Amino acid sequence: MSLGLAGIVPLIHVTTAIAATKLGTLVLGGLISYLGWKAYQRTGAPPLRALSVGFGIVTVGAAVGGVVDQFLLQSQSTLYGILVSSALTLVGFGVITYSLYME
Repeated sequence: MSLGLAGIVPLIHVTTAIAATKLGTLVLGGLISYLGWKAYQRTGAPPLRALSVGFGIVTVGAAVGGVVDQFLLQSQSTLYGILVSSALTLVGFGVITYSLYME
């Protein structure tokens, strides 16, 4: 009989791992957005601006989804966190796609 991952890793470690990966996503996504914005300022190319904004939206979505999941005091907070994160990821990827088709 298998206990699965939940039987091996205590829940507190999973919560810590989620927080750590969200922090890493925030740092790296913020860096990508910053570098994209600096490239836009240097070149003046509107597609780079849109690309930077798109990555910023995806990054904010991951962070806000994590905050909603951790701090919303409802039994459905995980579902709301996933919904917020997914919605902002969708919008961000839409902006990134748009940036790749801009002239």
